[in-house]
Amino acid sequence: MPRTIFPWNVSRLASVRRRLQPPRFLQVTKIAVAVAIAWTLSPFLPGDAQELRYYAPLGALLSMHPTLMRSLRSALQTLAGLAVGIALAGAVLLLSEPSVWTISLVIGLGSLIGGMRWLGVGGEQVPLTALFVLIIGGPEADDYSVGYLAQVCLGMVVGLLVNLLILPPLAIGTAVERLTSFRGTLATHLSDIGVALVENWPPERDLWATRGNALTDAARDVRSAVQYADESRQGNPRARFNRRNLVVDYEDLAALENVTFHVRNLTEVFSGMIWGKPIPLELPPELRPVLSDALHAVAETLRATDDGPRDSAPFDAAVVAVEAILHSMQELGAEATSLSPTAAIVIDLKRILVALRPGTERESDGSPSPVV
Repeated sequence: MPRTIFPWNVSRLASVRRRLQPPRFLQVTKIAVAVAIAWTLSPFLPGDAQELRYYAPLGALLSMHPTLMRSLRSALQTLAGLAVGIALAGAVLLLSEPSVWTISLVIGLGSLIGGMRWLGVGGEQVPLTALFVLIIGGPEADDYSVGYLAQVCLGMVVGLLVNLLILPPLAIGTAVERLTSFRGTLATHLSDIGVALVENWPPERDLWATRGNALTDAARDVRSAVQYADESRQGNPRARFNRRNLVVDYEDLAALENVTFHVRNLTEVFSGMIWGKPIPLELPPELRPVLSDALHAVAETLRATDDGPRDSAPFDAAVVAVEAILHSMQELGAEATSLSPTAAIVIDLKRILVALRPGTERESDGSPSPVV
């Protein structure tokens, strides 16, 4: 009898597969290697630091992040947090002995200082370090603080070296894939609206009308991916072998974010034309075919790749298709109230085409270039 796979099993298997993807699996392996090396080297520190060797793996763990720059920033912020925590505990020990009142005061001050933005992730270490020094260090707080700091520094150095020497991550490929996928998503959205316009009226397909927030969220995810790719290049020796210009990707992203704004606008207008929500609007039946053609043409412009020489044919065809809407509106000669929603769509389509032009053309006609 075949074994049944319940939904929760499928979800769990999917979660395991995500965790075992190459970048994540490599990072977990590097963390394990760094912790092992830090623990192995910890007994070689001089003095009383040997007795605190368990802090070396902690330092390695705190310094391991997906990108080299984030690892370095985290290590420096953590060291700053340790120093502030030790200083707070030292001030208490100079003035009095640890008690419920002094410990509470130090933890409160440490939590307050740890919330400062400049400390970053190191802010969490301020109250913890102060607590460890007061309770565990006690009368030997000086030796404990030095040993604690030395072992954590050892672990961090090991973690940074492991992250640098063992395939430091370079996420440029992922960012490019996200950009391409997002461009395709926007194109599919416009094509779906174009198909709906020439179906039975009112159209049965309405999934596109509910994608507004999803498109905005997708744009935000793509921006995070590009920023992460940019961060992964900093200090990364592997970046020397990948000469891709992320400035161009930032410009493409800014253009697609602009496109997303106008796509959401025209989606709301079409929803009002078809279902009267969120605002009841008119759409003359004679304009549906030309609007559909224009949407498909703009979608093809979005699908055109930016790698290599740019093919201007899809863009030129989209310009002609949008102009055809204006000619149809003039020939129709309907009242302004029935044509104004269509005019709003034409404006959005034209702005989308302006955003999709090469940067030099955008600047030559006075339109603002994307901000990186």
